[in-house]
Amino acid sequence: MRLAGKTALITGAARGIGRAFAEAYIREGAQVSIADIDIARAHETGIQIGATAIEMDVTDQTSIDSGVAQAIDAMGQIDILINNAAVFTAAPIVEITREDYARAFDINVSGTLFTMQAVARHMIETGIRGYIINMASQAGRRGEPLVAVYCATKAAVISLTQSAGLNLIQHGINVNAISPGVVDGEHWDGVDAFFAKYENKKPGQKKAEVGAAVPHGRMGTAEDLTGMAVFLASGGADYVVAQTYNVDGGQWMS
Repeated sequence: MRLAGKTALITGAARGIGRAFAEAYIREGAQVSIADIDIARAHETGIQIGATAIEMDVTDQTSIDSGVAQAIDAMGQIDILINNAAVFTAAPIVEITREDYARAFDINVSGTLFTMQAVARHMIETGIRGYIINMASQAGRRGEPLVAVYCATKAAVISLTQSAGLNLIQHGINVNAISPGVVDGEHWDGVDAFFAKYENKKPGQKKAEVGAAVPHGRMGTAEDLTGMAVFLASGGADYVVAQTYNVDGGQWMS
């Protein structure tokens, strides 16, 4: 019960990694609000795991402010924020569109920044010594031939985490990030489809290849990330500031 008495807001938590974080936090004693643009699925997940469902579109400031206010109303305050909402995109450089670029940056970067800002303001105004966890990626550590835009968004998340961590620690707010590798789940159907299209691979082939390439010997699961998420929201991480931790089965060392 390392998070007993704590409250957490997790974006993009109706499914996948966000849901796994919510379940882990609840097991550790936290009260959780799950924010998602898919409010129907968020409600379903909330009923199943015992969390409050909140509709939030991280590309819309009014929606962010409303979602944060709803979470505060539901839980009394926000001690922990996980910025998990994100989208993946891929294309060769010569096929990248401005619309796809703008959407990815709007969700992955602007959504992270302005949700973090809204929650940080609440923490500062109420004197909460809080924890903010941003979701980066191994894609933010390097370039990839077909994933330029997504890689750039996650590199920006790592940079934002560093700057926000240095700025907000003066208020007692710890900001850090998690950098997963390849994580299995329903989202990988879409990722695999991108590579099937651009690398002329059979469905499922790319997924098998990337899993085999992980030093650990398999793709990660959402549950593989929960230990770090719990640690970074606990008192054990009070002296950890502006860091991005790789949880990727040994794919990247930094």
